[in-house]
Amino acid sequence: ARRGRNDVVLCAQVTLIPEEAEDMWHTYNLMQVGDSLRASTIRKVQTESSTGSVGSNRIRTTLTICVETIDFDSQACQLRVKGINIQENQYVKMGAYHTIELEPNRKFTLAKKQWDSVVLERIEQACDPAFSADVGAVVMQEGLAHICLVTPSMTLLRAKIETSIPRKRRGNCTQHEKALEKFYEQVMQGILRHINFDASPCQFCEFLFLRAVKQDIKLLLENRGKFLQVHSSSGHKYSLTGNGHCGAPFAASEIKALGDFYKMLQHEPDRAFYGIKQVEKANEALAIDILLVTDELFRHQDVPTRTRYVRLVDSVKDNGGTVRIFSSLHVSGERKYTWEVSGAWEGLPEGLD
Repeated sequence: ARRGRNDVVLCAQVTLIPEEAEDMWHTYNLMQVGDSLRASTIRKVQTESSTGSVGSNRIRTTLTICVETIDFDSQACQLRVKGINIQENQYVKMGAYHTIELEPNRKFTLAKKQWDSVVLERIEQACDPAFSADVGAVVMQEGLAHICLVTPSMTLLRAKIETSIPRKRRGNCTQHEKALEKFYEQVMQGILRHINFDASPCQFCEFLFLRAVKQDIKLLLENRGKFLQVHSSSGHKYSLTGNGHCGAPFAASEIKALGDFYKMLQHEPDRAFYGIKQVEKANEALAIDILLVTDELFRHQDVPTRTRYVRLVDSVKDNGGTVRIFSSLHVSGERKYTWEVSGAWEGLPEGLD
């Protein structure tokens, strides 16, 4: 995302231009009910001709709405924001409802009554090119494949391919081999549609590049050096969490931190706490080494509750602790969110009474 000239530290608004899918996810996390959003949008407008006949046209106009509902489609990376028009417009009356669908490469302006540290950090990440690296991953087992796009914040499922593979029979492997070849062909077509590449099993890699040579698929041949073959525990998406090769370094560090927490919880439970009250108690004792939270908590619509988590994050940082904010759309965040009770976990340098 490219940030506008407005300085969010000094001003009440910021102008951003979403350039890629992940920018929509950042925007979703920035936006809250009660914010004002100004953006270009399409409005269906009724018109009356000189003869009195009534028709309707779709008009592009710029509206400013007070945000009431926010809907994010994680797979399509589409963000729709519904609210009440709060600025006079020749096509839309004051107080009328409208839904704005934010579009790539079209700027929007977001205004807030208060900009907290979590929001400001999110903007810095969205505007930092170093955070935009992504990896394509194919997680496979026989008959099942998930084609994913792994970014620092999200694990997007681009395609799921599932087919029945007959077992090998003694003296007759024809059915098995035909079904397997058909499955590989489907996976290859999925890769071609979604371009970004990473891991896949050995037998499939051999099939993929032999077929690429046979069919002269230059896209695959020219990008052969970008393929990395690694082992995964299964063909399911969650297997990405156990593989340090799949994902940006930021996500890898989060996965490691989560793994360390699980080990600590198992072997040194007196040094690992979860639940907001326990975490706050540990923080008051200046005992937090690492705090793990999901970004889901910062989308809480209850302002005092959200503020409570923001203050906790700020306090841990001020006291010299490390804060890891997990994306609920990344495989690490998905795994954590299913286990999470209140939303905050930490490792303590010493036991806490």
